[in-house]
Amino acid sequence: MAIEYTEKVLDHFRNPRNLGELKDANGVCTSGSPACGDQITLYIKVNRNTKNIDDIKFKSYGCASNIATASIVTEIVKGKSLDFAKKLTWKQCCDELGGLPPAKIHCSILAIDTLKGAIKEYEKKFEGLKVDESLTDEIVRDALKSVANPKVGTDIISLRQVNYIKVDDTKNVNIEIMAKGTPDDMMETLVEEIKEHIGKLKGVAKIKVKIVEDD
Repeated sequence: MAIEYTEKVLDHFRNPRNLGELKDANGVCTSGSPACGDQITLYIKVNRNTKNIDDIKFKSYGCASNIATASIVTEIVKGKSLDFAKKLTWKQCCDELGGLPPAKIHCSILAIDTLKGAIKEYEKKFEGLKVDESLTDEIVRDALKSVANPKVGTDIISLRQVNYIKVDDTKNVNIEIMAKGTPDDMMETLVEEIKEHIGKLKGVAKIKVKIVEDD
């Protein structure tokens, strides 16, 4: 079954804005998902006096949604303040594109995560940002807000699909999620997405994801 995209998604896919690399970027981040094969590298040039994003570019490998979401994100935040960019959400990104198929929502999440990663990199280098990288249940929960259910296109925390999160004394991460009617093949992708996001957290030893049937 063919995936239907809005005209705006197709426009940004065929004519991506701000495509390329910034040689003088002061914030760079690369994010990708082995589960779906998408990857984005995003470059920002922040004016250290005004704290505005004076320039931004991206390179992308992946599907039409991946390219379109990266493109729209760069268009939205170019010339805007860091505070504005940090508040941008994946839902706003989707709405600006006129919507995305549920199975492609993860692309908008990836684009936003990459943007915020580039901003964090800038702030660590030039603003003295101290990042608490201790591994806790709450840190894991925050990371899972960037994982979307591929059937309905909503993150699994908002969907209340996560029953249980526990980081034990040996830094093993145990997660229990409900199937919520998600087909088996989509659940496999979802579990890989979870492991990919949690695996980026500092100090993780092992990740165990248990799937249970709905109540």
